[in-house]
Amino acid sequence: MSVLTILEFPDPRLRTRAEPVRAFDAELKQFVADMFETMYDANGVGLAATQVNVHQQVLVADMSDERNQPLVLINAQILEKDGEQVYQEGCLSFPGIYADVTRALKVKVKAQDVDGNEVVMDFEGPLAVCIQHEMDHLAGKVFVDYLSPLKRSMLLKRMEKQRKQAASA
Repeated sequence: MSVLTILEFPDPRLRTRAEPVRAFDAELKQFVADMFETMYDANGVGLAATQVNVHQQVLVADMSDERNQPLVLINAQILEKDGEQVYQEGCLSFPGIYADVTRALKVKVKAQDVDGNEVVMDFEGPLAVCIQHEMDHLAGKVFVDYLSPLKRSMLLKRMEKQRKQAASA
């Protein structure tokens, strides 16, 4: 396994729409393992393939404290949404940046596992937020797109300031 490089905003590759996965093979399984290693190494709870410059519809998540509930969704589609929640989101492609985003409280998702088997799963609360966030990445959308232009501008200026401080340290 290996840790992959995570793209950081404003990298234009984060806006690429991912293509459906067609080959469910050993290479895909290795890529998924690398994604988990990358996500855990970066202290994240979710990661989309787009964030590591692979433009296929693959996302991984694990919101457990013990890091023992890995979830893989391939070619995921939201079948149903219900309710609404505001949740403070962060993103590995936006280090140190957090913002309140409104998303569905519950989602029903149809996807495939690493072997290509179809699964239908219901998600609620923070895990539903995570799944929606990662699916957005696969569509070329990032969480700051949900913010007002003023709030987005303020956050991006803060992120740039943090980058400059880190570079001069």
